[in-house]
Amino acid sequence: MRFFLPSDIYVEKNCVLNHKKDILAMGKRAFIVTGRHSAKANGSLDDVLSILKEGHVAYEIFSEVEENPSVETVAKAASMGKAFGADYLIGIGGGSPIDASKAISLLMANPEETEECLYNAKDLSYLPILAIPTTCGTGTEATPVSVLTNHQKGIKKSIPYKIFPKLSLVDGKYLKAASKNLLINTAVDALAHSVESYLNSKSNIYNRMFPEYALKLWGDQKKLLLEEGPLTDDQYEMLMLASTISGMAITHTGTGLPHGMSYDLTYNYGVPHGKACGYFLPAFLEVCSRYVPEDVDHVLALLGMKDVAEFSAFLKDLLGDYSITQEARDKFVGAMATNEGKLSAFPGPVKAEEVAYMYDASLKIEG
Repeated sequence: MRFFLPSDIYVEKNCVLNHKKDILAMGKRAFIVTGRHSAKANGSLDDVLSILKEGHVAYEIFSEVEENPSVETVAKAASMGKAFGADYLIGIGGGSPIDASKAISLLMANPEETEECLYNAKDLSYLPILAIPTTCGTGTEATPVSVLTNHQKGIKKSIPYKIFPKLSLVDGKYLKAASKNLLINTAVDALAHSVESYLNSKSNIYNRMFPEYALKLWGDQKKLLLEEGPLTDDQYEMLMLASTISGMAITHTGTGLPHGMSYDLTYNYGVPHGKACGYFLPAFLEVCSRYVPEDVDHVLALLGMKDVAEFSAFLKDLLGDYSITQEARDKFVGAMATNEGKLSAFPGPVKAEEVAYMYDASLKIEG
């Protein structure tokens, strides 16, 4: 049994400004990694820049990270960061900029390497990273995971390196600028993390404290996602806390089949990651109940749901339906049936026909 979480994480109001000294202690030249718009819109970038300017820290901004960041984007940013001579990185945004900053830090710390090393595990170091999340889903501020899109291979996949942020500053106020759709999609990603961590072959009585707490937080806030209008400051804080705790959960167990199944929808159809995961959660719980019924009942109770049918109806109201062709379904089922990493995370000897059932029960199959 092991507990290991080397990131220094703070979850509090005005978190960035409260930890000015910690930020200034990170280094002398900062390479800031963001998406194209959100870090400016929600005020997180301004908060960071005000501190760097006050502390006379030189900085360079790379604001070209796309949703589902690509290996090509990471390589471009690393080249820019190396030329600038940065000694640490600041990832600001959702999972995409922060995941990208992890991979960029690896390439910057190893200038003799090319992007080919990203999917070939080596004993490599990385530069320190400050993570500032502005969405409530990935929990990447608490994980060592960096998920990249490799267009050359046609896949979306985690790189085989454990890259923890040195410092993570989590503040719910940055969610205020997010659209309701973004809140929903990212919050469902956090839900998937907690469900897949609890119902996992690697879960144990010790590491289950993370998904249990996160599931309870999520269950207490779930109805807010169906309501119109903005949330309160405390509600934004709770959504962000649930996301960070869910990240801690998957740090110890990894994710399971819904995440593995989601990547095909995201890569091939552009379905937002959290939404894609959410489509598969009810069928996942249904199949898990054949192996660990008491655990499934506990997950549902923590979420305030009486059964899988109620859980399924809630997610359908939240996410709607999605359709794929029979040809795509067969291709995706075939690939997942050989994905040993995700299959081995299932809390039982899952069968190929049960994997196929999860697709058929989760999506509308056309043709």
